Amino acid sequence: MIVIKSPREIDIMARAGEITAQAHQIVKDAVLPGISTKELDRLVEEFLHKSGAIPAFKGYGDFPASICTSVNHQVVHGIPSDDVILKQGDIVSVDIGAIFDGYVGDAAATYPVGDISPEAEKLLQVTADSLMQGIHQAVEGNRLSDISAAIQQWVEAQGFSVVRDYVGHGVGQQMHEDPQIPNFGRPGFGPRLRPGMVFAIEPMVNAGKYRVKTLADNWTVVTVDGSLSAHFEHTVAITPQGPRILTTLS
Repeated sequence: MIVIKSPREIDIMARAGEITAQAHQIVKDAVLPGISTKELDRLVEEFLHKSGAIPAFKGYGDFPASICTSVNHQVVHGIPSDDVILKQGDIVSVDIGAIFDGYVGDAAATYPVGDISPEAEKLLQVTADSLMQGIHQAVEGNRLSDISAAIQQWVEAQGFSVVRDYVGHGVGQQMHEDPQIPNFGRPGFGPRLRPGMVFAIEPMVNAGKYRVKTLADNWTVVTVDGSLSAHFEHTVAITPQGPRILTTLS
């Protein structure tokens, strides 16, 4: 069942989303060669608590950290570590969730570490653009799969592939609510979009093939072929005026 949020609830989610966006700004400024992914985690957790928010990920399914940090060929759910030191040319996907006043803000972005290769630059740009293509379809009256199809079409037209095993999702008082939102498929299927629906739309895009696997830590997902992967995500509300991105800076 898709939970419809009231305008008041969406405003609360916008505050949770703004805190999440502020945390991303801290990460963006901190991502430099020589920093560990655990230090990024510490910076975000400290900021969330100072902002009156709670890390949504920590303890979720026993996840041990406040953010996910996935480097290079890691797709999602990478665990921050003092032993993972970012170096020039890396890319790092950072996924952040914040709970404020009982509601979740959820956003991800992939950051360059210093100067990166042209292929990596293109991958980040295409993935970020595919997220916006999906968001443009998040309008009243469309079907859910219109979002999925727009993402897939954009990504594959640029020569990359969308991950099939992981999906976007509804979000609200729970981090994962109905519906699931694949990043591939044909348009014109699924529920009609209505005002009050709130989705975490999150394309995960590989430079190579789309197949992925989970490492022995039971969390970290990597590309099977070792190719680079990028991940971008926003929390988006369906409104009568069009899609409202909640995970932005005011």
